[in-house]
Amino acid sequence: MDGDGWIDGDLNGDSEGKRCLSSFVDEGSSESHRYYLARRTLLEMLRDRGYSVPASDIDISLQDFRSFYTQKPDPDRLRISASLRSDPSKKILVIFCGPDVVKVNAIRSVATQIVNKDSLSRLILVLQNHITSQALKAVDLFSFKVEMFQHCMNLITDLLVNITKLELKPKHRVLTDQEKNKLLKKFSLNEKQLPRMFQQDPIARYYGLEKGQVVKVIYNGEITGSHVTYRYVCRMMDWVKTPSGP
Repeated sequence: MDGDGWIDGDLNGDSEGKRCLSSFVDEGSSESHRYYLARRTLLEMLRDRGYSVPASDIDISLQDFRSFYTQKPDPDRLRISASLRSDPSKKILVIFCGPDVVKVNAIRSVATQIVNKDSLSRLILVLQNHITSQALKAVDLFSFKVEMFQHCMNLITDLLVNITKLELKPKHRVLTDQEKNKLLKKFSLNEKQLPRMFQQDPIARYYGLEKGQVVKVIYNGEITGSHVTYRYVCRMMDWVKTPSGP
């Protein structure tokens, strides 16, 4: 870097001549950047859950995203639809709700937009505001599983970063039913004797885990060392109902 505010090369260390520091400033809207990050995390989430997601959709640049969706993206255009790789008949749909409070009419509108309800196994609603109690009751009427990602007023910050990519986070892998049964048989265990992971845990939410599933957790760090443990997914309400635990 010289005294005039110019640096050699780019941020990745490649020499492409001098560039002004101001060229690294994002001059686009924060709203489009936020939507870009949230949608990318959702696409990675679906891929990690076993859904077919084109790599080109995940790898799209912020510039290309803004060119396609504009600086002020329409939430309706951001929806995602994907099929399970192991069973293409099972589909998932992701719908971005707007910044307003989600009322029952909004949920009814979502219902009318879903054409093939029989083939839909899951629906993810991305909320930027709170949802009313009446709207929640309407959600419960859906015949398929509905997940909601929400953080705080007008923000979807729980999707801005893919938590599975954090450097200090251990690696997680969801066991198949066959792998789970083999594990329990090997150590002569009941599933409830394993350490717990509540469904409200961010990792459980990321993978869309259900009660009874088992996750393999792989630690590999200077402090924790290298070791493996397993966690049984349960609902917090079930644990609270049993004072002595499982």
